[in-house]
Amino acid sequence: MSERQPLVAVIGATATGKTALAISLAQQFGGEIINADSRQVYSGMDIGTAKPTAGERAAAVHHLIDIRRPDLPLSLGEWLPMAREAIAEISSRGRLPILCGGTGQYVWALLEGWRVPAVPPDMELRANLEKRAEASGASALWQELAAADPERAAQINPRNVRRVIRALELQRNARSARAETPPYRALTIGLASERAMLYEKIDARVDRMMADGLLDEARYLARCGFVLGQGPLSGVGYSQLGQFLDGELTLPEAVARIKTRTHALVRRQNTWFKSGDVRITWLDATGRLPTAEARARVHRFLGSTTPCGTIGPDLQDGIPAG
Repeated sequence: MSERQPLVAVIGATATGKTALAISLAQQFGGEIINADSRQVYSGMDIGTAKPTAGERAAAVHHLIDIRRPDLPLSLGEWLPMAREAIAEISSRGRLPILCGGTGQYVWALLEGWRVPAVPPDMELRANLEKRAEASGASALWQELAAADPERAAQINPRNVRRVIRALELQRNARSARAETPPYRALTIGLASERAMLYEKIDARVDRMMADGLLDEARYLARCGFVLGQGPLSGVGYSQLGQFLDGELTLPEAVARIKTRTHALVRRQNTWFKSGDVRITWLDATGRLPTAEARARVHRFLGSTTPCGTIGPDLQDGIPAG
């Protein structure tokens, strides 16, 4: 156990303060952050994915952000070797790798040692699924996907049979992925928040995103030829603003939907990060970010003889507390 690479993971639902806490830990313990948010890997999708700002990236080194165009989906099988390579490279320099993100499948695939090969098309499976869709309706296939991978299902229109079938194809491969003992000794810190207060925080963050230019960002992506509502841009925020730009929703309706869909995202994330999961060290982030407690946990995890990096300021929502 002691020979395995130490790895700290900061996980939890959206808007719980993961980025701010990961940066604080990176400053305290000489760490670097590996992104485990499936949408922050795409360039140009900055405001809508709550991507770390330029100031936050200056405060700590981040990996696996802005590595793919918004029209080229990145699969779990592609992300995993990138994350493992980043962790090995960070560790080789005597730094502490800190995984940070809310995409549950990414987090557990890495921590549990999944081996997910590239998935070639399975024509027989596709034909069988197409027959099922014709017999039972497309929604039946989508419901199967939602039960297996609710986060992925939320990104796909239930009527898009082709994409639902491909997602089921990938999901079945992921379920059968060979798990190996990972080369990490991991401390997984989960940030929990009282649900009603978290929803209020999400709503305020959406308003902030709009004030910061989320609509302009969506317009820019559309002008670049990317289709809002498809592929990586089918997620919360861009899809609803695409409906506004197409005249299907008013702007207040689109903003209201972004808020309610983000609330739903929290519930889906909680299917991956359960309160009773003994693998997770849960800390209460309902009020102030639990920076001191997290630092103490990491210090005990690494051992009192482990040298620390520069001690930075406590961060609350990415802003030095004072």
